[in-house]
Amino acid sequence: MRILYFSRGQSPHDLRFVHSLSETQHQIGVLSLDPVKTDLWPSTVEVLEWPERNERSGPSREQRVHDLRSILTEFHADVVHAGPIPQVASLAVEAGAVPLLSMSWGSDLLLEAERSSEIAEVTRRTLQGSAMLAADCQTVVRKARELGYSGPVCVFPWGVDLQHFSPLGSASLRAQLGWEGKFLFLCNRTLEPLYGVDVVARAFGRAARRNHDICLLLYGRGSQEAEIHALLEEAERSGQVYFGGFAGLFELPDIYRSADVYVSASHSDGSSVSLMEAMACGRPVLVSDIPSNQEWVEPGKQGLLFRDGDEEELTEKMLDLAAAADLSKMSAFSRQTAELKADWQKNFAVLLRAYAQLAKIG
Repeated sequence: MRILYFSRGQSPHDLRFVHSLSETQHQIGVLSLDPVKTDLWPSTVEVLEWPERNERSGPSREQRVHDLRSILTEFHADVVHAGPIPQVASLAVEAGAVPLLSMSWGSDLLLEAERSSEIAEVTRRTLQGSAMLAADCQTVVRKARELGYSGPVCVFPWGVDLQHFSPLGSASLRAQLGWEGKFLFLCNRTLEPLYGVDVVARAFGRAARRNHDICLLLYGRGSQEAEIHALLEEAERSGQVYFGGFAGLFELPDIYRSADVYVSASHSDGSSVSLMEAMACGRPVLVSDIPSNQEWVEPGKQGLLFRDGDEEELTEKMLDLAAAADLSKMSAFSRQTAELKADWQKNFAVLLRAYAQLAKIG
């Protein structure tokens, strides 16, 4: 089978999809809307490139569609996998890509489709022109249905490597920071308004004034970095906050295992990869009660939910968890949930079966 993977760029998620595809028996082509480092793709995939143009402003949408038609003709894919939906899959629909699997990246349907009537209409047309929708949670599927999509769906959380993200292994960060006797919360969301790290910062600041034995591991970069530092200045001076910056794939498991509880106040998400990583490492979780998180967390089992944006409730639940005598049952339920629902190898197989189904109708 010849599969064309068409995405916007070269995010860690893109690299994981393409590397996994390269290990199958299929012939894989990869095309990126934005410039990427082609040497990062596996050597066994065919890297497709856009024709060179001299326009300073870049090609128009019409030119992109025209060029994509040529690329599709030359590659002759049995299945085209394209997403995010408004920016990328829409071009595939206009270029006549069939059969087309349009993959939502979560926020493209949950947020971007709401930003203007024009984007909403592009999204509707793209969904209507797709042979199948790939979504990482039922929340995204419901949104697609609201936008008028009535076709088949392939639902699979993108998942994590359950051997890499495991409760077993080092937890050295706690000792490095001298926090052996402390209760540690971890937040490693991007420091942008969508992810509510400011909510976490304000809630933790309140909690830290009432319990001097709690600490916060904060990882991530983003436009709110200065604001978050300012919100946590008092707690940082008292030695209750550690700003870790960007954390790479190989250091993340130790960071998760060094924490007692993972916390996220995201205002919108699909199936959050960082949530799945934390659960795979056996961490109890404290997350906002948005619909996608409710698909992963049953209050009192894997952890707790709090009302989206409610800093006071988050403060109280931080203090409750820190005062709990034993969180081992929550830890066990988190890992069990990850094994059941977040295994990348099992979930990737769902995608391969969707390709096979589409190839039959192509």
